[in-house]
Amino acid sequence: MKRRDFLKSAGILSSVSFIPFAGFATRNLDFYNESLIEEVGIQLFSVPLMLEKDFEQGIELLVNMGFKKLELFGPYPFSSVSNKEHWAALTPRLGFSGSGYFGKTETEVKRILDNYGLSVPSIHTDLDTLEAHMPDIAKAKEVLDFEFIVLPALPAEKRVTMDDYRKTAELFNSIGKSARQVGLKFAYHNHGYGLSELEGQIPMQYLIENTDPDWVFLEMDLFWTTAGRAEPLDYLKNYPGRYHLMHVKDMKTKQNFSGDGGDPGQWMELFPHMCSAGDGVLDLEKIIPQAIESGVKHFIVEQDMVQDPAVALQKSIDYLKSL
Repeated sequence: MKRRDFLKSAGILSSVSFIPFAGFATRNLDFYNESLIEEVGIQLFSVPLMLEKDFEQGIELLVNMGFKKLELFGPYPFSSVSNKEHWAALTPRLGFSGSGYFGKTETEVKRILDNYGLSVPSIHTDLDTLEAHMPDIAKAKEVLDFEFIVLPALPAEKRVTMDDYRKTAELFNSIGKSARQVGLKFAYHNHGYGLSELEGQIPMQYLIENTDPDWVFLEMDLFWTTAGRAEPLDYLKNYPGRYHLMHVKDMKTKQNFSGDGGDPGQWMELFPHMCSAGDGVLDLEKIIPQAIESGVKHFIVEQDMVQDPAVALQKSIDYLKSL
């Protein structure tokens, strides 16, 4: 859906036709032909191998594709010991070391990003770091100027029963309040778990409805939401104002997790089914306009460890800019 069509459906264009200054409207028609998404972001977990090999060259490639925003993933120098150990254990399986700054300092990263006109609206980090290292995160924010700190996954032991989810909602409120006190916003990124009924309730819905919207924000992952047997449009419509970020990726054919979507093994099983935005079965022409209407501000392409990024990511951003 082009911006012109979106505005028309919202009744905005029709009001322009009644403006007596027809010349003004004609001169500004280019505005209505612009993309719905002015600046597209990229989650760096899409290209970790490329960035580990040559960070600045990789950044230059992303900028040349048209990306304007970056979302980082950890671990960082300020990350918890447990998170660093977790990534170290995954290194043999993933094929890269897992480093939020890819061997650079925060100052070096900031200099490179400034040179290429890039911003960092959000970073991903782990729960232990969020609980114990908020002052250190705030110091990093002073350098990199990010707004959102995002929890990408909920530890397995905190999502076994509905009582676990009740405690998690309380914890999220506490983290969100702490983040606000240092000028940050806490957001939760969903995977596929928590989207099916547990003890008569839908855990994800419980988390949304029992966390303070001023303290807890959301990042929707379209692929994992769909894989978890949920409908992205329903969550966007039912919870306006809660989702401020979105991971945009597509799905070759409709796929669901082999189980409850609760472990990295199930996530990695579905990596081959990801594809460039517009090349799959997700109805992005409906989802993106609804996301904008519901309050999503940052659209971030994520194609986890994508093969041939120069082709696949270019297709994604070109498609999103065509809407």
